[in-house]
Amino acid sequence: KLIIPARSRHRLAPSNPQSQTPNPQKGFTLVEMLIVIVIISITTALVMPSLWNTGERALKAEAKKLGSTLRYINDEAVGKKQAYVLKIDIDKAVWGFEGGKESRSYHLAKDVMFKDILVPSLGEIVAGEALIEFGPLGTEEPLVMHLIKDKKEYTVTFNHITGKSNISEGYVL
Repeated sequence: KLIIPARSRHRLAPSNPQSQTPNPQKGFTLVEMLIVIVIISITTALVMPSLWNTGERALKAEAKKLGSTLRYINDEAVGKKQAYVLKIDIDKAVWGFEGGKESRSYHLAKDVMFKDILVPSLGEIVAGEALIEFGPLGTEEPLVMHLIKDKKEYTVTFNHITGKSNISEGYVL
């Protein structure tokens, strides 16, 4: 007679433990973690400087814009032999110019204000509106404007002889 052994329901474990399929480990490798840290560091380095000192940056940007506009008005008035008028409303923190066929108006950035404007013929202007004329020879006198935000100040000076403007940190006469 031929005896056929009954099938076993249990499988025997292989004798070689290395032949078993390894369980996939959950987690990240050291290289993956380092790559993520580098990406986060680079992103932080690019974003954070724009968030720091935003008040001072806005104040300095307004001073630069005002200085470059003064040079532009002077150059246009002299180059085109036309009169231009710089208008500054200290109370509303608005300024702009008119002349030739163009007119522009600007609002100062949030919380940036004019502290005062110094014009030799008009004296110190601390409120109201100031009108400064630029004729075919430019303006006839120097201008000094002080901008303030919180406790930080910038000074914009315009030299009527050279037609150049200068931006300085602090209150400069």
